[in-house]
Amino acid sequence: MADQKLMRGTMVLTAATLISKILGFVYIVPFSALVGQVGLALYGYGYAQYVVILSLATLGVPLAVSKFVSKYHSLGDYETGHRLFKSGLLFMSITGFLAFLTLFLLAPVLAPSILPVEKPGGNTQADVIFTIRMVSVALIIVPVMAVIRGYFQGFQSMGPTSVSQVVEQVVRISFILAMAFIIVGVGDGSIGLAVGFATFGAFVGGLGGLAVLLYYWFKRRKHILKQVEESTIRHDLTLPQMYKELIAYALPLSFVGLAIPLFQYVDLFTVNNALSGTSYEAVSEAFFGALNQSVHKIVLIPMALATALSITLVPTITKSFTSGDHDALQRQITQTYQIILFISVPAAVGMAALAYPVFASLYGLEDLAIGGMVLQYYGPMTLLFSLFAVTAAILQGMNRQKQAVLSLVAALFVKLALNYLMLILMGPAGAIVSTYAGYLVGIMINVWAIGRYAQFDYSSIFKRFLLVLMFSGVMAGAVILGINGLQSFMPLDTRLNSFILMFIGVGIGALVYGYLVYRSGLAEKVLGHRFRFLKRKKAAKENS
Repeated sequence: MADQKLMRGTMVLTAATLISKILGFVYIVPFSALVGQVGLALYGYGYAQYVVILSLATLGVPLAVSKFVSKYHSLGDYETGHRLFKSGLLFMSITGFLAFLTLFLLAPVLAPSILPVEKPGGNTQADVIFTIRMVSVALIIVPVMAVIRGYFQGFQSMGPTSVSQVVEQVVRISFILAMAFIIVGVGDGSIGLAVGFATFGAFVGGLGGLAVLLYYWFKRRKHILKQVEESTIRHDLTLPQMYKELIAYALPLSFVGLAIPLFQYVDLFTVNNALSGTSYEAVSEAFFGALNQSVHKIVLIPMALATALSITLVPTITKSFTSGDHDALQRQITQTYQIILFISVPAAVGMAALAYPVFASLYGLEDLAIGGMVLQYYGPMTLLFSLFAVTAAILQGMNRQKQAVLSLVAALFVKLALNYLMLILMGPAGAIVSTYAGYLVGIMINVWAIGRYAQFDYSSIFKRFLLVLMFSGVMAGAVILGINGLQSFMPLDTRLNSFILMFIGVGIGALVYGYLVYRSGLAEKVLGHRFRFLKRKKAAKENS
């Protein structure tokens, strides 16, 4: 029963994360229509700082608190977890305020490093300072939310976290779009002012999420306090002892979760600097806006779907590894890899094939040249993002956090070493190439570690990967032929045409890939246990 509750809770939490990712993609379309790619770049200048400092301020707190509380609850000690919760609220209030103060005061120092040259029609350093300071306010309350979410998750109650995540995102997005429309659409205000207030949406959204968590707390408070009073065992840990154990859980979780934000942080301080004085200087901000915001949001959708379907297997992987059930462990890791490859490979190939129609239909024709190029080259990163996230999660499930941290450090080192050089040698595409190189190194370390510590045999996965890649290649060929044929009388010069081309291209790809994986039996092998109709249809056909 406990295992079923954990699995159900994990699935609810991953569903909430997927919904939040989709909402995060949906709002960027109307927002970009109001502020453009250069406005999105300004949003990224502020938000990238916030995400990294927030991650450092919270240090993986939700999952770490969850693990700590769950451990002592299983021992019959509810009092120790509650003491951590109370002290954690105070501690995270202090660290959150210090993080806010640090970012607020450092804004004038950071701005010239991010935007060394102000260009006509581009952002100004004053805009960057204003944006960073507006987003920094959210750091006062969001770390506190992390403790409350972790405490509820320690009870294996994922509902409060899930609902608060979705509400936080809905409130944030509503505020962003409302302020951008009022300032730019109605009031004819500046893009810098609109984007600054948009980043303040992180604080407003945080208030919405916090309200949900407080509602759950007051609703369950009596029951929780009763459990605390009835604790059968009391470990009487000192605060330093509790925090030492918490940090041991938190650091690996924090570092792995920082992968994408840290890679974006490297781009934040190198793109405009490296492209300054080159022939690409005029498009450097539009490129950063596409790479950091508009295109990145598209890339995250298939990744979120693939990881949501596969990450639910991680708790069972942990159980099999802990109990020494080698055969079950092999099956579960195989299934996890198969789902990632089955979804992410065709998505990666499809985004590259349909890059220009997809970007034009979602974000318009104004920055199509740079945005289409970014999506074409950066789109396949969805496969590497998915593989890195899931392989790191598997390692953590096997208590091999050190290997997961090592892979991130190595990946980040490669990104840092190559990024500036690649930007100078290749222009904007150089930042994408260095991201590929970094993630490939990180994934190779994770894959090697899983093979070694789980004694996992990759031969069947490699064969499956080649089959999926072949089907995806056939799909891409059909899509490209179809779209090129249509463009002879439906050129990519209007948003309506681009939408029609995207719709038809996605349809062709889905039909071709779906037919190939169904006829080959691959869909049944990978997803049959999730989609029972695949087995029923096959059985009915054989009986007839």
